[in-house]
Amino acid sequence: MRKIMNPQMQFGEVDISQIEFDLRCRDEIPKLLMGLRHIYCTPELRAKVFEVLKDIIPEGVDPNNGCPGMDLWKIFVLGTLRLNCNWDYDKLHDIANNHMTLRQMIGHGIRNEEDKYALQTLKDNVSLFTPEILDRINQVVVEAGHTLLGKKKDDLKGRCDSFVVETNVHYPTDINLLFDAIRKVIGLTASLCSEAGIPGWRQSRHNIRKVKKLFLKAQNLYRSKPKKEKSRIRKAKLIKEAHLAYLGVVKLFLSRVGETLQIIREETLVNQIKLMQIEGYIKHAERQIDQVQRRVINGETIAHDEKVFSIFEQHTEWISKGKAGVSQELGLRVCLLEDQFGFILHHLVMEKQTDDKVAVPITRGAKERFPNLNGCSYDKGFYSPSNRKRLQIILAKVILPKKGKLSIKDKEIEYSEEFIKLRRQHSAVESAINALENHSLDRCPDHGIDGFKRYVALAIVARNIQILGNLIQQKELKRRKRLEKLKRKKHEKRYSCAA
Repeated sequence: MRKIMNPQMQFGEVDISQIEFDLRCRDEIPKLLMGLRHIYCTPELRAKVFEVLKDIIPEGVDPNNGCPGMDLWKIFVLGTLRLNCNWDYDKLHDIANNHMTLRQMIGHGIRNEEDKYALQTLKDNVSLFTPEILDRINQVVVEAGHTLLGKKKDDLKGRCDSFVVETNVHYPTDINLLFDAIRKVIGLTASLCSEAGIPGWRQSRHNIRKVKKLFLKAQNLYRSKPKKEKSRIRKAKLIKEAHLAYLGVVKLFLSRVGETLQIIREETLVNQIKLMQIEGYIKHAERQIDQVQRRVINGETIAHDEKVFSIFEQHTEWISKGKAGVSQELGLRVCLLEDQFGFILHHLVMEKQTDDKVAVPITRGAKERFPNLNGCSYDKGFYSPSNRKRLQIILAKVILPKKGKLSIKDKEIEYSEEFIKLRRQHSAVESAINALENHSLDRCPDHGIDGFKRYVALAIVARNIQILGNLIQQKELKRRKRLEKLKRKKHEKRYSCAA
């Protein structure tokens, strides 16, 4: 049974519209909660957001029957808070159970302290979001921000750029990826045999340590590079011998696992999910064995397309953007389009794509969501002749610098006053990227490509709500300053009249 928010207030509960915040606080939590309060206390916004939140409930599930589940408003508040503050679930678990103002925001009073959340409850409920649902909520939040600003909505200008969100992986080498695969194969096989009552894998931990010892021996041989030719030849021989010993033990265990799996498949009651996981890790191990043999033993160079950079987060890409001090990043590119007020209108997770491939799709997507978008600036990485033509059809103003030598016509365009002015303003998008990296989009701890996309989309929504809350905070501060100034003037006037 699911509710968006319980309409019946309990004893000790504070109405969300009456929650008080320290307006001079510079932390992100009050700003986010003020943005959420604005959404909740504005009937039109609340109706739109609540209508979208209903889609979290899976199809075929009756929200009016069954055990009571977590309210959808609570899931939304806690999900945005986790991303905006760059917390893990353990931190969110503690704050959700002990932060008084937050508990008031999700409908808990002072007296109902017994309503505590379990860690797994938070994980399961926040993972119900999908990127599509979050994108629809983001449109509502951005429109609310534009309404609050009261600016001209007919001239919305954007800035587009991409950055890398890292996945939660270690630095990949072919031998440590092989160790990851074989330790999972041995561990899962031992667990499956224990469930099925099949002997032979009681010493699984000892077996993993045995493989690890050989892996570390092979790895440590790369630590130094001798200068003399004889020493280099001797070192190369030792490296080959260490790798052959490592591969020999791994192949032996894979052969034993294959025999065990044949016995397990004959059982009627077998954990099929765990069996499929073992088979998947065996394929990873076989691929890494082949690559180690080709690279170390045969002296071949492995093509980049054949490499996998994590067996757990297989969507991870090796990205070299040429930044100073950053030779490579392991993750995925994310392209975002920000307006002149700081709100992020649209974003795309780029899988096996470069900037020039997403320039048109992200602009078209932002234009569909916000028809008043009339112009956008890009950097040279987004340029291609076809991109410029197609973007000029979508937008009235396109600031897209050309790569390479400029023709006379290109110089007239790029040396014009308006082009130079808007191009200089483009660097402001780096501020938005830096803010997102500080608010969780430096590294994604969630698993799988679906978890990655959900994490990025939720971070975008949380950032826009924080900007909305900051606008409300500054507006309220100015209002209070004006009131204080009026009171001071009245006091001075009374004092002068009495004198």
